[in-house]
Amino acid sequence: MKVLIVGSGGREHAIAWKVAQSKKVDKIYCAPGNAGISQVAECVPITAMEFEKLAAFAKEKEIDLTVIGMDDPLVGGIVDVFEAEGLRVFGPRKNAAILEGSKAFSKNLMKKYHIPTAAYETFTDPEKAMEYLKTAKMPIVLKADGLALGKGVLICQNLEEAEAGVKELMLDKKFGAAGNEIVIEEFMTGREVSVLSFVDGNTVKIMSSAQDHKRAKDGDQGLNTGGMGNFSPSPFYTEEVDEFCQKYIYQPTVDAMKAEGRPFKGVIFFGLMLTPDGPKVLEYNARFGDPEAQVVLPRLENDIVDVFEACIDGTLDQIDLKFDNNRATVCVILASDGYPVSYQKGFPIEGLEKFEGKEDYYVFHSGTKFNDKGQFVTNGGRVLGVTATGSSLKEARAKAYEATEWVQFENKYMRHDIGKAIDEA
Repeated sequence: MKVLIVGSGGREHAIAWKVAQSKKVDKIYCAPGNAGISQVAECVPITAMEFEKLAAFAKEKEIDLTVIGMDDPLVGGIVDVFEAEGLRVFGPRKNAAILEGSKAFSKNLMKKYHIPTAAYETFTDPEKAMEYLKTAKMPIVLKADGLALGKGVLICQNLEEAEAGVKELMLDKKFGAAGNEIVIEEFMTGREVSVLSFVDGNTVKIMSSAQDHKRAKDGDQGLNTGGMGNFSPSPFYTEEVDEFCQKYIYQPTVDAMKAEGRPFKGVIFFGLMLTPDGPKVLEYNARFGDPEAQVVLPRLENDIVDVFEACIDGTLDQIDLKFDNNRATVCVILASDGYPVSYQKGFPIEGLEKFEGKEDYYVFHSGTKFNDKGQFVTNGGRVLGVTATGSSLKEARAKAYEATEWVQFENKYMRHDIGKAIDEA
């Protein structure tokens, strides 16, 4: 069969790499892709938001399955466009992708269906938001309602910071229209855990847990980014936590979306906080995380195409989802120094050939392209996801950091503490 993957980052590279292992697949396209993805798929110069062009391409090439990797096209309704053309596509429709597209929607859904989450209020008027803050307990969290590249969340320690945050989101429009409405919610404490799941509208099947590192600098300092590294599984995601989440969070979310006339098919990413009062939902995403996909998919033992098709067909209950529970995975992002604010790109990347033929070592491309000499060069803030698996988190971490030394490019930057607190525990 022929598969088209929509997107251009490390997540899409991980998906393409996993799809390439399927015995069912003999041709993969990726739109628009990147230099790394071009090693496993034919890249097509159509951007992720050109829905009509993508659908026309899928019809012309007789694509059997399209997989949408990114949030923007999902929230924009690409699945609806493909379905209207009679094309088979993996991902939620527009009315279900709102689970990620609007934080106000998802918070209101959780309140209505008694799904555990932080106390909150929503605001469209900056003055009313400022007024509310004067009586609110600090620290407090401000969230842009819409999509903001994973960066639209501000943790404010005091009233002055919170007021500046409202100004940044609602008046200065740092994230554009995403800040037209904001959610102000209580600051929760505890361990953060990411749990990805496959969903077919009725059934939810959980993938392996993971833990992200959002801050740019070591010790969780610096600005929020799209993610500087990840590990899987999380040792804090115990059987007891899983049992609670299955009963009070995962299935209730899927049931709530169905009850609202918004059946969800695709991947729901549950961002959880393990608070002293039990697990609570921090956020939902409507697709694989990045770099969560890079640490979860290497341990998936199923043919991923079988799982995608079961989600589309409503037969996920017939899939025995399996992960290699004897292995752990760590991903360290190699970024361009200055990310997420400003950075230079176009620098040649050396050492990628050292990953070839090595078991347990992977490199997923986030922001790369070829220059006119055919060399890999940097083309983004996050450049590569250097990933390794091991028999323990400690071993996987040591291998991943060993592999970061194989790769060199000018202005290379990374965190040095991905998973460190865990392997020292």
